[in-house]
Amino acid sequence: MTSINGKVAIVTGAASGIGKEIAFELSRAGAAVAIADINLEGARAVAAEIGQAGGRAIGVAMDVTDEDAVNAGTAQVVKELGPVDILVSNAGIQIVNPIENYSYADWKKMLAIHLDGAFLTTRAALPHMYAAGDDGKPRGGTVIYMGSVHSHQASKLKSAYVTAKHGLLGLSRTLAKEGGERGVRSHVVCPGFVRTPLVDRQIPEQAKELGISEEEVIRNVMLGQTVDGIFTTVEDVAQTVRFLCEFPSAALTGQSFVVSHGWHMQ
Repeated sequence: MTSINGKVAIVTGAASGIGKEIAFELSRAGAAVAIADINLEGARAVAAEIGQAGGRAIGVAMDVTDEDAVNAGTAQVVKELGPVDILVSNAGIQIVNPIENYSYADWKKMLAIHLDGAFLTTRAALPHMYAAGDDGKPRGGTVIYMGSVHSHQASKLKSAYVTAKHGLLGLSRTLAKEGGERGVRSHVVCPGFVRTPLVDRQIPEQAKELGISEEEVIRNVMLGQTVDGIFTTVEDVAQTVRFLCEFPSAALTGQSFVVSHGWHMQ
């Protein structure tokens, strides 16, 4: 039994990759988990896997850039699982290009998914966290934003991504200030390169743009600044999220936690 046993969590972008592992990790801790993803079939498949493992989960259709979809998806979670205690804003994509070639449409798409999505899901979840519990006090909760090492530093070809990930720090810190007296804590978890399909797609793209081999992208660009030359794993990230959700007080709030094998130290 853990401190989040019986709590209700929404994890966006959880049909695959980091989000999927976070959903499983929170389920292992006893939370009921909503797998919120634009890919409803994939979300339902992950929910079924969690159910087969003995957990409680549902798949929810959610385009995090659509205000109505976010509100409707959150309402569905509350109806089927109960009021939201944990939000993990994880949905994201990557588009790499030098600034002079970066289309405005791609720029807007990146910021909409990473920043608008974080805002909309937070706004939808907060009323349930701020609502009075059985003791008359606010129920409280935890909001985790999936940032990146790029929340703290920049890389070539990633202007929109770096901008969005920096922005999450501001949103999280503001929420920590506003939500503190009502028992809501917020954090940004900042992974290094995690070997997911999203990262795999970047390898040939960066090799082409930088004029180097794919092996050099992995060795020098992605892992060159780590202490051990090892990719961060989805398990590394999911266990950090669980730790922050289970942490018992606001001694930790408004913080960023870098999970990067020493790539970035702060």
